Amino acid sequence: MKASLPASGDTSSAFGGPDASGLGPEQAGGGASRAAGAQTNGRRDTPPRGGPWMTRGRRRRSARPGGRGGGAGEGGGGQRGRGPAGARGSGRCEAGWTLGRRRAGGQFAIVRKCRQKGTGKEYAAKFIKKRRLSSSRRGVSREEIEREVNILREIRHPNIITLHDIFENKTDVVLILELVSGGELFDFLAEKESLTEDEATQFLKQILDGVHYLHSKRIAHFDLKPENIMLLDKNVPNPRIKLIDFGIAHKIEAGNEFKNIFGTPEFVAPEIVNYEPLGLEADMWSIGVITYILLSGASPFLGETKQETLTNISAVNYDFDEEYFSNTSELAKDFIRRLLVKDPKRRMTIAQSLEHPWIKAIRRRNVRREDSGRKPERRRLKTARLKEYTIKSHSSMPPNNTYVNFERFSKVLEEVAAAEEGLRGLEHSRRLCHEDIEALTAIYAEKEAWYREENESIGQDLRRLRQELHKTEALQRQAQEEAKGALLGASGLKRRFSRLENRYEALAKQVASEMRFVQDLVRAMEQEKLQGVECSLR
Repeated sequence: MKASLPASGDTSSAFGGPDASGLGPEQAGGGASRAAGAQTNGRRDTPPRGGPWMTRGRRRRSARPGGRGGGAGEGGGGQRGRGPAGARGSGRCEAGWTLGRRRAGGQFAIVRKCRQKGTGKEYAAKFIKKRRLSSSRRGVSREEIEREVNILREIRHPNIITLHDIFENKTDVVLILELVSGGELFDFLAEKESLTEDEATQFLKQILDGVHYLHSKRIAHFDLKPENIMLLDKNVPNPRIKLIDFGIAHKIEAGNEFKNIFGTPEFVAPEIVNYEPLGLEADMWSIGVITYILLSGASPFLGETKQETLTNISAVNYDFDEEYFSNTSELAKDFIRRLLVKDPKRRMTIAQSLEHPWIKAIRRRNVRREDSGRKPERRRLKTARLKEYTIKSHSSMPPNNTYVNFERFSKVLEEVAAAEEGLRGLEHSRRLCHEDIEALTAIYAEKEAWYREENESIGQDLRRLRQELHKTEALQRQAQEEAKGALLGASGLKRRFSRLENRYEALAKQVASEMRFVQDLVRAMEQEKLQGVECSLR
């Protein structure tokens, strides 16, 4: 059973000491992830993949310290809460701690240094403000805390922060974490005058080892960035890398589609920006960005605004500027190229990255042979730009490093893509219209030339026609005059014809009269002849 911790006002009973007052989470954002093993930023309401470690309405007795002993590195020697109900309430266990100064604060969590009274060993106490109402946005949901704790309890690696213990009170869940006091890796490197690729590779190898361990357990960190890559102790010859901040880490299981809606814009993969299903490949993209910055002191996708940054990521818009990469080996560039690939399936895996020649051969004799013609100082990466980057990064937090909701941004990207598609369509239409206008202009020019030629030809024809018309008119006048003359002649002929006709009629009448006379004479003669014949016969 679980015994509840006292309310936040009574936290001093759990962590003795004068600094125990005011332990509630600070509401201002940013900064906490850079503290000793702190994980404070962006979260998502997703049920935990592992078994529950807190159960509502049930209690358990306070367990005395036990379980696995010894945290990694300087903060080792602790132990984690045992059993599925791992969070413990106030009592003798909590009373064995002394709370120190605050080391960092985030939106819903703060981190304070604490000391275990019995052993004197120091740890980091992370106070996570619990969300009281499911509808509220203030605080962290129980499911999110359970997910983070389940992941922290499962992992144990020299390059990953160690969870020592868990407590709970009315308002907070308190994680006792390994104290990572060496600061950020980039801050450490920026303090150096110069850095060889060998040194950079040795640190990167530790990062890859930690990520390889996570990926072997199907755990994706989803928030790999310089602020979450720290040193256990920077004052040793070979500082040990520690990966921190598992606030948005997730266990990837086959058949369960997962989409992360939060992340730090500068380091997220394109599939996160586009709100697509995620896998372990998203971490490899972040490693590519980190490597780019480590070697150049410049960020490959950082824009003036978050939207410009995310647009650059979605378009994989980066290059190896000679100003920043003049002294960088081709193997290092190849390593980055194979990580900054938009298609997750084509992106280099953690196992492949560890086998890459740039990582595998720490001494890299082939690179030294390539560089043998250069001056010795040119084989070293200047850290001035890296210092500028870290200063700018810290001074710009939280604006540049707050988490973005990519579910909303993906909709914006879709709208922007639709608008760009519309613009491309308009541009295509404009080009087509321009081509049509050019074609019409050419046709018009041809027509104009043709019409000009035709006009000249028609002008010549018109001139010929005018000449022919003048001739025709002259002939017409002549014909008219001839017709008039012919008409006058015809009138005379008509009169003569009339006179002849009259004479003919008169002659015809005379002939007819004479014919009647002759006929009468003939008949008279025939009668006389007949009479003579008759007389003779008698």
